[in-house]
Parts: sequence; C-alpha cells; structure tokens
Amino acid sequence: MGGVISADDPKWIEPFVGLKPAEFDRLVALVRRRGGDVQRGRPWRLSLEDRVLLVATYWRTNLTLRQVAPLFGISKSAADRILDHLAPLLAISPARRKREDTVYIVDGTLVPTRDRSIAASSKNYRYSTNLQVVIDANSRLVVAIGNPLPGNRNDCRAFSESGVDRACRGVPTIADGGYQGTGLLIPHRKRRGQERLSLQQEAENAVHRRARARVEHALSRLKNWKVLRDCRLKGNGVHLAMLGIARLHNMALSG
Repeated sequence: MGGVISADDPKWIEPFVGLKPAEFDRLVALVRRRGGDVQRGRPWRLSLEDRVLLVATYWRTNLTLRQVAPLFGISKSAADRILDHLAPLLAISPARRKREDTVYIVDGTLVPTRDRSIAASSKNYRYSTNLQVVIDANSRLVVAIGNPLPGNRNDCRAFSESGVDRACRGVPTIADGGYQGTGLLIPHRKRRGQERLSLQQEAENAVHRRARARVEHALSRLKNWKVLRDCRLKGNGVHLAMLGIARLHNMALSG
C-alpha cells in the first residue's frame, strides 16, 4: 500500500522540511554525496527524497515512528532504519575558515528529553539536557552545537564541557552574564560597592542585548521543530536531531 505523504508532491515539502522544492533538491543532493544511497542489507523501499522527508516529518511533528511510518506506507522498523541512517548525514558540518570580521554568539537551551543518562531535573522542573548553540552574529547561521549535558549544568561549565569552546577559539564571542569567567564578551555588571553602572556601560549593555537577541531568535526557530520540545530519542539521538535541524534552519535562512 502506498503512503499518504511523498516528496513527489511538492506541497508536502515546505510544511515539514521548511525548504522550497529547489532548496530541498540541494539538500537531497548533499545527503546523496554523503552516502545517503549506500545500500546495506535490505533495499530501501522509499526513494532518498522520501526518506529525507520522513526524517524531517518526524522531527517537525514529534509523532512516534509508529505513527509516521504508515504515512509513508512503510513499517515502523523500516522507519527506524531510515532515521538511524540519515540523521548523521543531515548534521551540519564544522564551520569553514573564519573571516577576519567574524563574531559569534553563544547561548544554552534546555531540551526536555526522556533519556535520563543525559538529562537532569532543571529550572523548568523537567528532565532536560543542556545544548550549547553558537551562531554567526552576521549571517545568523548556526555554526556549532555542543554535546548534550544534564540540564542542571550551568552555562559557564557547559560551554567548555560540551566542546563548543573549541569552535569559538580566536573569534570574539558574545554571551550573557551566565558565562562569567570564560573569557567571552559578557555584559557589564555592578562591582561590589558600586551603586549603578556608568552611562557608557549602560549604553554598551544595550548594544550587547540587541546583538545577543539574535541567538534567542535562532533558538526560537529551532524550537519550532517539536522533537526539541519533548525528545524521546535515546543516546546521541537528541544531538543528531539538533544538528540536523540546524542544517535545515541554515538552508532556509541562506536560501
């Protein structure tokens, strides 16, 4: 029996992938170059285009694979194989050579997850994982995402422990006050005995807030993918989902 959803009908692409058909074609070509059509074991029942669409649909809706699979006319086990095979191929690549005027912005976000091995009860009272996200301040593209850490880990520690500090080496990086002691560009704070900040410090903090809002906007767009609101994936599944969604976010942003 055929499925309900297929990439052969362009109307399904933008709602679930967030890309125009031409951009989706470029994404599929990238996945193909990375080995998306490599055959191991049983042959794929779906075309590569439909398999990419299935993974994006799963991330977008956060339906269970048992619910997503019939929409594509396949079994749950086949959908599992597709997700395991394609999720790493959709992940963003490390940032290329940095321009001299490059500036990064970093912030952490909590992703509720049911895998207790990478989660902890956090300030939102749910078991969450802390994911550090770095964007380019000019292009607003995601350039790095740290390894998931328990949600009760503060951003100051998570910045180095997640590995995103390596992506920021040699690049001016803007962060909020929670990154004190990391060497990043954080807002001015009142020192002990200081009643108020100077007018210049207040003005610099206002510029800092406006710049840092860009990472908040990026995180908000990433959270439009419902798998990042209640992730059922285990192990590195949440990390791969975030990396893959960042790829789709970047492609939609850059056109």
